[in-house]
Amino acid sequence: MGRIVVSQFVTVDGVIEDPGGSEGFERGGWAFQFDRGEDGNQFKLDELMESSALLLGRKTYEGFAAAWPSREGDFADKFNTMPKYVVSSTLSDPEWTNSTVIGTDDLARVKEENEGVILVNGSRHLVDELVAQGLVDELRLMVFPIVLGKGLQAFGDAGATNALELVESRPVGEDGVLVLVYRPK
Repeated sequence: MGRIVVSQFVTVDGVIEDPGGSEGFERGGWAFQFDRGEDGNQFKLDELMESSALLLGRKTYEGFAAAWPSREGDFADKFNTMPKYVVSSTLSDPEWTNSTVIGTDDLARVKEENEGVILVNGSRHLVDELVAQGLVDELRLMVFPIVLGKGLQAFGDAGATNALELVESRPVGEDGVLVLVYRPK
């Protein structure tokens, strides 16, 4: 059985919306105006390299599918070749290599049938569903020192109280970015 690991870029006030280009910022927006340093970059690379599959919501999938196939390097090679599950009721024929469309009823099966880490990036509505179904094994937050005041919040519709245990915390880079890793208590 696999482990579902949710990884999010998040502001201090809990916004996860479009870290590459939020209102008031150019493309490459709020998450990329801070130096997460070699430690932060290595954390993201290690996270991806340990993963056996990606699990994404449709909007995040479409953004990744538009960006990653044309890129090269270890990170891009892993993204482009690994199995990808996209949760959607509207997408029927995904073009990105090794992509499979599933529904929310298939989430437990994906976890059961895969070994290793199943990585979830972004995908707020999918994360809410995973939380509601009790399928999240670990939550990794890269917290950026900015307050946006508005935007899509992490876990906005989860509707359940879930106690978490902090298993790791560390600053990365020189701009005050923090990595926080939690597991369900």
